[in-house]
Amino acid sequence: MTRVEVAIVGAGFGGLGMAIALRRAGRADFVVLERAASVGGTWRDNTYPGVACDVPSHLYGFQDHPNPNWSGVFARGEEIRGYLETVAERENLGDRLRLRSPVLSAEWDAAASVWLIETGGDSAGTIEAEVLVLACGRLTEPSIPDIAGLETFPGSLFHSSRWNHAADLDGARVALVGTGASAIQVLPELARVAAHVALFQRTPAWIVPRGAADYSDEDRRRFAEHPDALARLRADLYAEGEARFASRSGDAAASAAARASALAHLHGQVADPALRAALTPDYTFGCKRVLLSDDFYPAVSGDRVTLEPSALASVDGRSLTSADGTVHEADVLVLATGFASTRQPYADLVRGEDGVALAEHWSAGMTSFGSTVVSGFPNMFVLNGPNASLGHNSSVLMIEEQAAYAVRALTARDAIAEGVLRVAPAAERAYTDEIAAAARTTPWIAGGCRNWYVDDRSGRLTLLWPGTVDAFHDRLARADGSEFLAAAQPTRTDTNGTPVQGVPRGAS
Repeated sequence: MTRVEVAIVGAGFGGLGMAIALRRAGRADFVVLERAASVGGTWRDNTYPGVACDVPSHLYGFQDHPNPNWSGVFARGEEIRGYLETVAERENLGDRLRLRSPVLSAEWDAAASVWLIETGGDSAGTIEAEVLVLACGRLTEPSIPDIAGLETFPGSLFHSSRWNHAADLDGARVALVGTGASAIQVLPELARVAAHVALFQRTPAWIVPRGAADYSDEDRRRFAEHPDALARLRADLYAEGEARFASRSGDAAASAAARASALAHLHGQVADPALRAALTPDYTFGCKRVLLSDDFYPAVSGDRVTLEPSALASVDGRSLTSADGTVHEADVLVLATGFASTRQPYADLVRGEDGVALAEHWSAGMTSFGSTVVSGFPNMFVLNGPNASLGHNSSVLMIEEQAAYAVRALTARDAIAEGVLRVAPAAERAYTDEIAAAARTTPWIAGGCRNWYVDDRSGRLTLLWPGTVDAFHDRLARADGSEFLAAAQPTRTDTNGTPVQGVPRGAS
């Protein structure tokens, strides 16, 4: 049996970010458990044609690990995976990484005040950890829609995040289900090689220009030789991202301007009025994730693509029938249907006090204090989980804020004789109410669409943080430890609820 202070689950941005924060704080007694054979998280798993980030590359990285060698304004998926592998090497995490080691269960042992973590694979056995950090990501398990007859499809059938590179796409009839972030990157690539692509669109997306310029060799040399120039670029990109919050969150003027830009983009690239109408959303700008693309509209307007403006309803062999009754024949079926984002699969594996599963605690949607700690689950931190996602800026910034908060909490834990941090239930309720109040009038709740930010069991915003990154930093900075129960207290009634700053006017 292995004993460590901290066990981190996941070796994507979240897990590596937590490991970096622990190392910087002089806390080297940790392991990183990863079920796959390498680091990289979603950027290791997603290898579909055209995969790339929609956050500027020089903002989509750790503060302490700037990368002057990004190929362009938006990094490709394999570049990001390579970046994370480089970070792991630079941080000398090799002796802390346990690859091919899936977590089978994690249970709080109240008598010993430790987490008992059962692992499989190369590190099969039990790990005792004083602290558990869940950095499992929110885009890990594909969401497969319940489509009648799907199992009868005889051709290649796969989810975009589990791309089958052996599938023969040249000259094939391909059906692509979905028009979200992955689908708009995949479609232009499919249209280049397939004989025909039938694109099933349940709901159109707001799409704005991407402007995906490449960096020149001279640019990369300048970034490498002048770190201050790279730091200024990151600061500028950060400010631009923070400014985007207004248009995504419902500010009337900013939303109108962004909507006009999206419509101009659509009209400039799609000449056919009927096709434009089918591609025009009928919900508020920002309600669903706003997408970036310069080549989706030209692809969907081309001769090789047919837009089916309704969902895939049923499959009968190679015949695919849409919700409006149209039949399309296909040799390959690609599901770009998203992920189990609001119902995290790892929640079934984790049991806290009194044997309560995290999935049960979150049965009406994810809740937390500070988007990071959860009542009933002592000495546990969740990165990139409840209300920690963004629709306007880099999620890596949020991860670094959460990791810094976790380190501060662990420092406070050092002074507790029992060594146990228990979140006050009232503090979690107050934070949950705070989020709900901030989100109430935003497009995510009131914008007239169904999105992946909101849990359909409660109607609460459970994935997005309804404020700026600056506001999140300030909110966690105001957490003074009163969110945790004193060692001798079984309960508490104060709430530590403080209004979210940086939210749209009228939202709280």
